[in-house]
Amino acid sequence: MLREARAALIMTLVLMVLTGLVYPLAVTGLSQGFFRHRANGSLIEQGGALHGSELIGQPFSGEGYFWGRPSASSPGYNAGASAGSNLGPTNPALAERVRAAVAMLRSAHGDGPVPADLATASASGLDPHISPAAALYQVARVARARGLAEEMVRNLVRTHIEPRQFGFLGEPRVNVLRLNMALDVLTERATPAM
Repeated sequence: MLREARAALIMTLVLMVLTGLVYPLAVTGLSQGFFRHRANGSLIEQGGALHGSELIGQPFSGEGYFWGRPSASSPGYNAGASAGSNLGPTNPALAERVRAAVAMLRSAHGDGPVPADLATASASGLDPHISPAAALYQVARVARARGLAEEMVRNLVRTHIEPRQFGFLGEPRVNVLRLNMALDVLTERATPAM
């Protein structure tokens, strides 16, 4: 029995070293060597300033910015509280939340059909993307608030449409943070310095 206990203890220590030390160090080293940007959170920097991650939505609410999908996490876009709302399609709370979102969007953009992704949260509540239709829906408001021509803003949206992954996975999409950063740069170029 003592011999079996000794073998079990040795095996436990070997596995602890392999799975608790060697494997994590190897995976960390490989990911830092080959996928540094992704391994470090896909962070977006511009001009030496950190703006966020391309994988997690950001709360934009100003008239001069494109708005992303509503966040189901609380407070908004909190990756530590990532979760869907868990409200089913027949739940009155979900219907009221969508009704309120549509009313707010129509007050900012006028009557007409509202893209579904602007009124509903994603499964994680952290989606950084909106559909091209949702981005184009907001062009007039953003252009008006920024004092830019609508066609200029519309072209900016078109250049930020990401295609389906590998040509067949998912849908075309627009990263809201990247689009808003490009919008800030466009506005600086279009507005002469005083």
